[in-house]
Amino acid sequence: MSSTKSRYMIGALAGVLVAGTAMAAAGLNADDRPGAQPAGAASASAAPNFGPPPGAPMSFADIFERVSPAVVSINVTTRVDLSKMPRQIPGLPFEFRPPRQGGDEEGEGEGPRGPRRQSAGSGFFISADGYLVTNTHVIEDAESIKVVLKDETELDATVVGRDEGTDIAVLKVKGSGYTFVNFENSARPRVGDWVLTVGNPYNLGGTATAGIVSAYGRDIGETFVDYIQLDAPINRGNSGGPTFDTYGRVIGVNTAIFSPTGGSVGIGFAVPADVAARVSRQLIANGKVVRGYIGATIQNFDEDMAAAQGMAGQKGAIVAELTPGAPAEKAGLVTGDIVLSVNGVRVRSSSELTRQVAKAAPGDLLRLEIIRGGKPRTVDIRSGVRPPESQLAAGPGGPDGATPGPGRPGPSAGQSLLGMTVAPLDDAGRRRAGLPADARGLIISGVDRSSDAAAKGIQANDVLLRAGDRLLASPADLAAVVDQARRAGRPSVLVAVWRGGRTIFLPVKIAD
Repeated sequence: MSSTKSRYMIGALAGVLVAGTAMAAAGLNADDRPGAQPAGAASASAAPNFGPPPGAPMSFADIFERVSPAVVSINVTTRVDLSKMPRQIPGLPFEFRPPRQGGDEEGEGEGPRGPRRQSAGSGFFISADGYLVTNTHVIEDAESIKVVLKDETELDATVVGRDEGTDIAVLKVKGSGYTFVNFENSARPRVGDWVLTVGNPYNLGGTATAGIVSAYGRDIGETFVDYIQLDAPINRGNSGGPTFDTYGRVIGVNTAIFSPTGGSVGIGFAVPADVAARVSRQLIANGKVVRGYIGATIQNFDEDMAAAQGMAGQKGAIVAELTPGAPAEKAGLVTGDIVLSVNGVRVRSSSELTRQVAKAAPGDLLRLEIIRGGKPRTVDIRSGVRPPESQLAAGPGGPDGATPGPGRPGPSAGQSLLGMTVAPLDDAGRRRAGLPADARGLIISGVDRSSDAAAKGIQANDVLLRAGDRLLASPADLAAVVDQARRAGRPSVLVAVWRGGRTIFLPVKIAD
């Protein structure tokens, strides 16, 4: 599954001959039971009481006995594709790959197939008739999937559906009468409430660990999930297992850990129950998840951008690009619009906007509250169907967003503004940048290394498309925006930079 997680986001998939990493996480809840006095409290008529303080459970044993039959180990067999595995010869600075061979018994034209490998994760029944939830990455590229119950019964499983956007997958085994558990979608545990996780760490199976909810709303690089953070020990193999509250209700699906060592350091993440339940229902009904789509590339409108636009303290999402012919363009949304809410729900980041749009069904009306040119407006958009994540990740310039063709030096003459030497975009510059023949902007021929523009990553051959609320056609346009910002006492100018088929907004400081 593609991901923008940090390299320290280490998976919790475990097993024998596992090549690569996986993920893990958890969630929480508690019942506030009255407790005895803290240890050390005494009275003239009673001995010291060493029971737990109020809110702490005496034991998780009753909960574990009740829910553990619903939790399973998932053993996955995959086949290594040797043609995709780079090789390194000691002493040589480059990799080599085995030559491509003809077809074999596995399939005509495939690359050489390596040995099978075994890996393991966790999952849990959500119905008596054999539906289970796990993580997508647990079953990725599986040739066969075995589900092992608490009593060591082994069952073959088939994939009902998987969703890369949330890393949730649903499996099915034959039979009925299975012990199952329920998602808790209404009660929300507090930060500090107790939770219990059950899973298959390091292929040990049937393991319980306990902790508390550490935080909510964690963004670890996934588009559609605000993760629950918890400190219950989560390790490789816990991926796809449940996190329970102290009533035995599922409040999260363990998905990822943050660890520089590969083991638990007390920072785990779980997909919240409401998200997992919604995705699971769609996968069972349709085999896939359908999400809303408007066709806009967006980024965070942060505090620095707000200061550059004279909107101190404002947060939201700014429209960087529009997909031609998509719902947003048809509805009249334009580049540079700042989105504040969707159907009355406040959005403070690009992720929040994406999640609100994704919740819509195709054809639903999305009313966006925006700011354009410093003035509030509303734009009504009919939602489309979101394309697969792999297609969206490819972008306009291919998988890495790059524009074909070698780069060439930009123009040598120009005017120096904001630490950049700029000149009007010409035909040669348009071709190099992959822009249409009628595109306007300023080509950057040089950047002062000591400038804020350089610190923000702006480079020669980048193209400035707009500054503030103004489209740029000449250096004079940029100079006017800079002068206006300086007179208004703003610390920076918000510019739209085009590179490699993408537009990104950056606030560039005005030199004293």
